[in-house]
Amino acid sequence: MPIAIIDGRELEFPAGERLNAIQAAERVGIQVPYYCWHPGLTVAGSCRMCLVEAGTRNAATGEISMMPKLVPGCNTPVRDGVVIVTQSEKVQQARAMVEEDLLLRHPIDCPICDKAGECLLQDYHFKYGQDERRADIRPFTSRRRDVGDVTLFVDRCILCSRCVRFCREISGTSELTVVHRGAHEEIDVAPGFPLHNNLSGNVVDLCPVGALGDKDFLYRQRVWYLKRHQGICTGCATGCSIWVEENQDRIHRLKPRENPQVNQWWICNEGRYSYPHVHNDRRLAQPRRRDTQAVVDLDWTTLPAELLQRLREAGRLAAVLSPYLSVEEAYLLATLVRGVDPEARLILGPVPVIGEDERFPNGFTVSAEKCPNRRGVEEIIARFQSGRITTFDAFPSQLKGGRIGGVWFSGGYKKENWIEDEKVRSLTALKLLVVQDLFPSAVSALATYELPGAAFAERDGSYVNRNDHLQSVRWAVRPPYGVRPEGTLYWEMLGRPGLYNARAVLNELAAEIPYFHVAGGPVPDVGVNLKVNLLAEQPEEIGVRS
Repeated sequence: MPIAIIDGRELEFPAGERLNAIQAAERVGIQVPYYCWHPGLTVAGSCRMCLVEAGTRNAATGEISMMPKLVPGCNTPVRDGVVIVTQSEKVQQARAMVEEDLLLRHPIDCPICDKAGECLLQDYHFKYGQDERRADIRPFTSRRRDVGDVTLFVDRCILCSRCVRFCREISGTSELTVVHRGAHEEIDVAPGFPLHNNLSGNVVDLCPVGALGDKDFLYRQRVWYLKRHQGICTGCATGCSIWVEENQDRIHRLKPRENPQVNQWWICNEGRYSYPHVHNDRRLAQPRRRDTQAVVDLDWTTLPAELLQRLREAGRLAAVLSPYLSVEEAYLLATLVRGVDPEARLILGPVPVIGEDERFPNGFTVSAEKCPNRRGVEEIIARFQSGRITTFDAFPSQLKGGRIGGVWFSGGYKKENWIEDEKVRSLTALKLLVVQDLFPSAVSALATYELPGAAFAERDGSYVNRNDHLQSVRWAVRPPYGVRPEGTLYWEMLGRPGLYNARAVLNELAAEIPYFHVAGGPVPDVGVNLKVNLLAEQPEEIGVRS
């Protein structure tokens, strides 16, 4: 195998693998600072913060010859025999000079900048900058310009060009560009062509300083108050890996989490700004029972036993399994109704589809299927019904004749009006209708029992995306008072001891259903996603950076 030397340490890497000096140094535990480089974009080499010493070692004599000048680490390929020095006095002096030059023209408005606390310019100044400032301090604030979906603070920009390259290479829309020349260069858009595409929010994540501001997050929260949790976007069937960032159980922003096999480094705007429904005042927050004309508020302590008794009295049962349920919750609900009625019918809940898939040049796809777990729920239904999957479109016809007496309807849909009126009318003749949802709807208005459900960030569980990748996450925020996650209710009604354990349920169904099988042991912990398949082959494990 090829061997490179990084600060005196030997690094072996597979032949044919393409590494630059930054990536090679990272593998041996050394950080090379950079602004303009990003693993998902082409190399620009404009910031010069990653300058290193480079040379080669003669394999026969062991003699090392270094290049006379420093080279950018982002644009320096690492091959067999390459020698990289990242910590010499020459390199440190170059970094300090680059940092000083950037700060000469950077506005001193850190107290009001949204990036404060996660700004590379701040971090690198304290780690690599000059001990003292040699220029006069001239406090001023940055010029603010609306360029479309985001806000541009012109004078904060260090011209790393990440945002420009993203719009050209990833979104393929090319709205952002560099205008003027020399010391007058700025990021801007062409008149009449603002930054407006479904991936535009990613340029804010890419910006290493505070030049690009998210209008949704601007001046809302200081980043050091936020706690971040691994999450899965439930906006569509792509199932992007995300960070859920919250303070005191209130979500303030969603950001992409690196996952090369699912969403790379990006998320769409639909998913990024989809969280407000979690804190909507119209959410159901109290379990209720309808007796003729009266509506009675119920208590969660006695409700599970009451629900179980009513299910037993209802006769033939059916359960509508929402594609917003996690695979663990869908499995427990199917187990519950089949435990009461072994012939209970399992129905795939309505699958919302809007338009067509939106595909971008780099392969990122925003799915037209606006639910996170159709594939996982389908496999669970197929397991209980010998491969037969009944869709919700066919369900109303099965209710005719009155053979089904009780239906458990799981929702979780983000909009209140998500079902057609003609399908609602087919539910009016039921003896028992249990509806578990986020918001009041035409279905919940008919429910014998109206139960509040948990939002995506309030539950433990796993989801299978359109490409059969299973990802597991933990809850990020607690649900509102009076709301109980679906899995905890099913767990109690099944009489299982202790607290709800999504990991134990996933291991159980992985052992029972070949689709979820993991060769060689239990399902790995949170933060790893699996490529599941019908043949139960060894899945591919994909590490997710934390």
